[in-house]
Formats: sequence, C-alpha cells, structure tokens
Amino acid sequence: MSPALITGLEPVVAHGLVRTFGARRVLDGIDLTVAPGTRLGLIGENGTGKSTLLRLLAGVDRPDAGSVGVPSDLVYLPQEPGADASTVGRMLDDALRPLHDAVGRLEELAARMATEDGADVAAEYDAVLAWAVTHDAWDADRRAEVTAATLGVADLDRDRPVATLSGGQRTRLALAAALVRRPAVLLLDEPTNHLDEAALDLLERSLVELPGVVVAVSHDRTFLDRVATELVDLDAGVLGTDGRGGQRFGGSFTAYLVARADSRRRWEETFAAQQEEIAALRERTRVDLRAVAAGRGPTDNDKFVTKFKGAGVERARARRVHDAERRLEVAEREALPKPPEPLRFAAPLTGGAATVSVRDLQVTGRLHLPRLDVGTGEKLLVTGPNGTGKSTLLDVLAGHLVPDAGWVRVGARRVALVRQDPVFARDDLPARDAFAEAVGAEVAEAVPLRSLGLLHPRDHGTAVGALSVGQRRRLSLAIAVAVAPDLLLLDEPTNHLSLRLAGELESAVAAAAGTVVVTSHDRWLRSRWSGPTLDLGVGGAV
Repeated sequence: MSPALITGLEPVVAHGLVRTFGARRVLDGIDLTVAPGTRLGLIGENGTGKSTLLRLLAGVDRPDAGSVGVPSDLVYLPQEPGADASTVGRMLDDALRPLHDAVGRLEELAARMATEDGADVAAEYDAVLAWAVTHDAWDADRRAEVTAATLGVADLDRDRPVATLSGGQRTRLALAAALVRRPAVLLLDEPTNHLDEAALDLLERSLVELPGVVVAVSHDRTFLDRVATELVDLDAGVLGTDGRGGQRFGGSFTAYLVARADSRRRWEETFAAQQEEIAALRERTRVDLRAVAAGRGPTDNDKFVTKFKGAGVERARARRVHDAERRLEVAEREALPKPPEPLRFAAPLTGGAATVSVRDLQVTGRLHLPRLDVGTGEKLLVTGPNGTGKSTLLDVLAGHLVPDAGWVRVGARRVALVRQDPVFARDDLPARDAFAEAVGAEVAEAVPLRSLGLLHPRDHGTAVGALSVGQRRRLSLAIAVAVAPDLLLLDEPTNHLSLRLAGELESAVAAAAGTVVVTSHDRWLRSRWSGPTLDLGVGGAV
C-alpha cells in the first residue's frame, strides 16, 4: 500500500480490558492490537462479549479495568442503531461534510501557496491532502449516490425523521453514511443483517478497499471468508486456536473451522490423558500409604536386625509416597479443565406437518404472489431483494396480516413465526419466565427451556432486556419450537445466531418432520439448500 494512503492512520490498541455485568465477568483481560489495513472479524458464541468489546473500542462503554487507544476518526455502527432526532438528509450530509470540508480546505491552501512562501501552509496542505486521499474525498458525492441506492435508502424522504424508519431502514441508512465517510476506524456489529445480495456485495467491496482499521462482529460465514484478514474468537477455549491459548487466527473463516475442530480435539485428548495419569498417581499413592500404615511386627527373634531393616523399608516407602503425592499435586495443578459441552440445539423443530396454498395474493405496495403451493413436510426457501415482500408473506401465512386480495389456505393445527426482530411482552422478566408466559405453564413443564439447548442455563435468570440480540433470537426460537408447530416460519433465522447454532439450525430444518418456510439472505445457507426455492425478485418458484 502506498505510504500516502496510510499517512495519519493509526492502530487500535486495547490492553487488559475487563468488563463485568452483575456477577458475570464477560471480558477478562483482553489485549488487542489492530493495525491499519487489517479487517478483523470478532466471532464466538452468543453472550461471549463480542458486542461489549466493540462498544469499549468505540468509547460508548467504559471498561472496569484496562485501557483503549483509538484514532478520533472513528465510526461505530451497532446492531440496532438508535432512533435519534436527525433526519435522513441530515444524516447523509453529516457523513459527507468532513470530505467536502477537506476538498474546500485544499483549494484554499493551494491558493495561498501560490502567493505565500510559508512552510506552515505547505505542511498543512500535505496533511490535508493525505487525509483527503485516504478518505477518497473527491469521489464522495458519487459514492454517496451509489451507496444509498444500493442499500435501498436513496428514495427515502430527506426530511423524514430517522425515528420513523424501521429497524432495517435505520441500519441500512447508518451503514450508507459510514461507508460514504470512509473513517480511519470502522466498527461494525452484524453489518450484513437486513442486506440483500447487491447490498452485501457493495459492503464487502467497500470494506476491502478501506485503508484503515475494520473490526466487525459477524455471524455471516460468507462475509467472514470474503472480508476478514484475521479472526479473534472470544470463545476459543483453553488451548485457543493455536494450541497455546491464543484467540487470534490469521486466515480465512473456512480454514479457521478446521483449526477450531483440531483445537477442540487436542483439548479433549489432552484432558483424557491427564485424567488417566492423575487416576494412576492417586492409586499409587493409596497403595503406598496402605503399605506404610500396615505396621507389621518382626517375624524373627533378631529384633535389632528386624527393626533396622524395617525402618529402611518404611523410609523407602515414605519417599515413594511423598514422590507420588508431589507428582499428583503437580499433575492436578497443571491439568486442563474439562472441555465444556457446547450448547447444542437439542429439539425437533416441528411436530406434525402442514400444507400451504396461495392464489393471487395481494398486499398493496408490499407483495404480489400469483401462486404458491407447499406440500406436507416440505421445506421452502424464500429469497429476493429487500422490499419484495418476504417478511410480508410470512406474516400472511402466520395469520398476522390479512391480504388485500386473493386467498391463502394453511392446513395446520399450530403455526409458529420467528421474526427477525423478536418482541417480548415484558423485557423485565427473566428469560425462563418469559418463555413460560409465552408457551403456557403446561408446555413449559413438558418442554422446559433447559431441554432445548438454545439458551445457556446461566442466562435463564437474566432479564430479557439484558440479553444480547442473539440470545433474544435464541429465546424466540425456543418459544416457537416448544409448541411443536406443524408449520414453522423462520424470517432470516441465522441473523445474530452463533456460527455453531446457525449450522445446527440448518441441519434441523433439513431433518424436520413438519413443514418449514425460511426467508434468508444468508449466502452460506442458500448455497447448501437442496429443497425448492421461491425467488420473489422474479416472482416464481424454482
């Protein structure tokens, strides 16, 4: 990379970060250095502190201990951008303003250099020029038009308050502003959610072209493969990804999956060997202790000789006992902890099976579908760009939305819908109580939350509002499958889910006895889908 392109860019440095919520320490002594030109992917199970670490780097949260050093030219995009008092136009204009100001300042300095002979003016000109080149300031307006159009926010009324936008629209608008701005540090939390194919391609190309630091929390496996130059796994386990406890991996996500599996296997094998050695040392200690404690008397009349020989034997045995106890102490102290059983999805997705028939379905301005038939036990994948009515279709099939025209027939006793952004009746309830309230006491007793393998037992007592977005998605999925629906409707099911659970969910969909309809932009899922698909972008089934 040309030195001119990296002038003024600085690394992101974090040292000894500790963050505790209540009695739980989420981050414990995290060290991190990310150099300009690095695109770092943060991965790990839901609740392992990825979003917390990103907030600490962004300065919107403070660590309990440790320090963070980041350049001031930083943009942070959370999973759920807040609805501030700004308007659509003002938000985009604010992203462009520093770029326009830099170009304007260069013109002023160039005019002064033509009439003045000052080193200070030349130095400032060089600094502003380096900044403008790094941020591609001259192409900002064109980039803003293309980015806004591709992300589907170009047609929004510029005077419309951001607070009136949907969650997906706010996310895409904030992402457009960030990509136009091209900051020295870009912190992204699940940036691929709510994006269609064209938007995903633009996002990935834009990030690869950035000369500064990119740190992205993501569960999008294709995104990680295409964008990340390095990965940090906050849930890497005792041996880490390198066999020595390291959490950083310099390679593709596909290569990382192999390294993670190898690390887990080494951990299990090492633990088993250590436990076998500890058991043998304990047994040897017990045997030698019994021998020392036997206290047998003399067997001949020469009491002096017997006493002398017996004392030597006992001393030898005592030394062996001491040696065994010392070795046992060392072995127990240095032994690895038992590999924890990973949280695994342990329930069938559906109960019975259902049928779906749709004819001339019309929801004005949102969806037009001439025909759809889903057979008993069939699995259907619905795709298409944003705005083509995927979520609308699921709402209609679930009975939550009445179409303006056409008819829908769903042959099912029980239908369950898992939305992209689940809403719970009360955010103050512990997760276990919210689950019981949603499914009913009888179902909660027959199918307890802990039996589903979706939410870690330590989080069952956590208030719903304090759960991460991914944990709320897990809870929503648990509520849906607990009632054993005949028809299960999943709207972007892999969004916010851990990489392990996303893979397990895909396998569970394929094995489900009932009927499942899935909407998804997940390229990893779509590339492995073997059933029928409905592309609403072209209006037909494949």
